[in-house]
Amino acid sequence: MAHEHADLQDPETDPLATYVLEPDDLRPLLARVVAGPGHATSTSVAPFTGAPIAAVPLTHVGDLPDAARRARAAQRLWAARPVAARAAVLLRVHDLLLERQSDVLDLLQVETGKARTHAWEELGEVANTARYYALRARRLLASRRVRGLTGPFSSARVLRHPLGVVAIVTPWNYPLSLGLGDALTALVAGNAVLLRADPQTALTLLWCAELLEDAGLPADLVQVVVGGPDVGMALLEHVDQAGFTGSTRSGRVFAARAGELGVPVTLELGGKNAMYVAADVDVEAAAEGAVRACFGSAGQLCASIERLYVHEDVQDAFVAALVRRTAALRLGSGLDYRADMGSLVGTAQLARVVEHVEDAVGHGATVLVGGEQRPDLGPYFYEPTVLSDVPQAARAYREETFGPVVAVYPVASDDEAVAAMNDSELGLVAAVWTRSAARGAALATRVRAGAVVVNDSHHLLWGSVGAPLGGVGASGHGRRHGREGLWETTWTQSVVAQRGVHVGRTVGIRQIHELGTEVWPRVFTRLLRVERALRLP
Repeated sequence: MAHEHADLQDPETDPLATYVLEPDDLRPLLARVVAGPGHATSTSVAPFTGAPIAAVPLTHVGDLPDAARRARAAQRLWAARPVAARAAVLLRVHDLLLERQSDVLDLLQVETGKARTHAWEELGEVANTARYYALRARRLLASRRVRGLTGPFSSARVLRHPLGVVAIVTPWNYPLSLGLGDALTALVAGNAVLLRADPQTALTLLWCAELLEDAGLPADLVQVVVGGPDVGMALLEHVDQAGFTGSTRSGRVFAARAGELGVPVTLELGGKNAMYVAADVDVEAAAEGAVRACFGSAGQLCASIERLYVHEDVQDAFVAALVRRTAALRLGSGLDYRADMGSLVGTAQLARVVEHVEDAVGHGATVLVGGEQRPDLGPYFYEPTVLSDVPQAARAYREETFGPVVAVYPVASDDEAVAAMNDSELGLVAAVWTRSAARGAALATRVRAGAVVVNDSHHLLWGSVGAPLGGVGASGHGRRHGREGLWETTWTQSVVAQRGVHVGRTVGIRQIHELGTEVWPRVFTRLLRVERALRLP
């Protein structure tokens, strides 16, 4: 809730009124928010305890024009630097992230409520991304030669230029990975970034902005704006490209506005991700992989698995192993590595999880393990939950829960599994478990998802930075990671030239046209047939 001042109760009468983090320590970070005088604030709440974290300044849409102006001025100088110089900043970001990881891991846990091991996954992914683009960007952005129309008498080059100012609208669940990670991609391509932070996880992104400047990034090149959908939408009026990560419903509204303004966008939206466990698996290995795939960050992950299709030949053994491993997960709120799973982020997310489970049970589903809130651990803790017999009438059958809940369904064949996995308008991530590499590869190509992981979970997918990641259908379009993710923030320019025009030695378009309107089409017809026979591209 936005308000002008944080109305906190007396900490002596309400222990939850005491700030989790010392306000004086946060002042330098909060000063980085793009926010004018008299700005409103939003008090973020720590998921582990429900106590206030900080009164975060909110950006007003009227603050955006000046921010964009400063970003454009900085971008022109930044784009003029060689790619190698820009890449050097990314390598320093990589090193500083690893050196200062304790600080940002604490922030991530305090703001998101996730277990520290899941917080580290974010950090590791961003460091991996920084190194990848630092070492590959020069080659991926280099101009390339293609064949001209008249072969050796002409030339054609394709150049890539930064689009200019890029908006990145980041959700609360993965601020480091989806915020800093995407910003690094845009930056190495030569762009400036206006980074919209959700008020719940703004501190993490402000910490990232500070890190970038410490790594040598010029001032104003990355600016953090904080706010809700209104600020994210308003950014479209001031940028040349935008990346949006969020729900399908919100993404469609965002894309519609971008279309009106002619701003290209990439969208990573919802996922009701599925995993197939084939009959030939090592049951224990598959169950262990499923636990990691389903309950990372308490299921608050776009790539989380929420549907498990298990071959009936191994269903009993797999489900028994899955239930046993799920029941053994340790829930906790410590800023250490002892917990296997943390908390949901807040009231709304908890309510959605509770509603999905209760609705499924009301329609006849069975809770195999979990299914309970854990107020003894904190206000938003919910047990990792496995459901069976979830009917189509239940909300959890098709809707994304975005929590630690997975439903198990038996299938009789590979074909039935593929059909069930594809029975969704969403198509973000999927997984296949089988002993046969050939079988896994063949099944993967039949699944309608932007990425399919064989015998692992999203960890392998996110770590394979050279492979593009994104959705199909209602899960969005465009890609992050790989050359495709880098190219999303660039535009191509083709430069074609005819050689020898001014020295009279060329056999070019002009000379061919001078043969006359009845002759030159016959010449080109013969030329096209020769090139076809010689298989010239």
